[in-house]
Amino acid sequence: MKLVRFKVNGEIFAGQLAEGVVRIAADNLPPREFALDQVRLLAPCTPNKVVAVGLNYRDHAEEMGLEIPDEPILFIKPASSVIGPGDTILLPHQSSRIDFEAELAVVIGKTARNVARHEASAYILGYTCLNDVTARDLQSKDGQWTRSKSFDTFCPIGPWIETDIDSSDLKIELYLNGETKQQSRTSNLIFSSDHLLEFVSAIMTLHPGDVIATGTTSGVGPMQAGDTVEVRVEGIGSLINHAKKIAL
Repeated sequence: MKLVRFKVNGEIFAGQLAEGVVRIAADNLPPREFALDQVRLLAPCTPNKVVAVGLNYRDHAEEMGLEIPDEPILFIKPASSVIGPGDTILLPHQSSRIDFEAELAVVIGKTARNVARHEASAYILGYTCLNDVTARDLQSKDGQWTRSKSFDTFCPIGPWIETDIDSSDLKIELYLNGETKQQSRTSNLIFSSDHLLEFVSAIMTLHPGDVIATGTTSGVGPMQAGDTVEVRVEGIGSLINHAKKIAL
């Protein structure tokens, strides 16, 4: 099942997408449906927090010249960084190098605290695509990741949440202006989705709609104003955004 958030006629709804038709999913509203091209898709969830994971593919750790971690390396992207499919990634003047990072995102379905790994699937609503946009020069300059990961528009998510999928071995790709830049499989993750949910929920409570971004593979690189960036995850879909420089 594909779960969506969408805007039509100035109103925002949650719904389901099937065969190019979006249906409103709310018991208190009359049944209504729209063709997909009649609506504007939004980020499919509204997370209180995005818990992201650094260096979770071996090839990415190697390309960055860093050791393979023995535990997940976590950081937070604020809710204010989240945008949806088709929205614009704004390139801030504070940075001269802003990178794309294609990721599989885990969307939490119910409140999770101290969840055992073998129970993780019961707390996962589904999966979607995510672009962990990063100001790489500021990441190096600051020595920690908050500023570089947190600018407004630095967390595109979408286009929908796929609930019926096995996340253990999915092809993940990123295209810059149609050219392949990243390509791997989620079977290459150091820490699986279930492992991450166990680890994160032992530290902080996860609420419905919260997101765990599982990390990116090798091939990260810079975006420029005017670029089109597309994250594809097998069995889910395609998240497309465009980059634009913020005018001073």
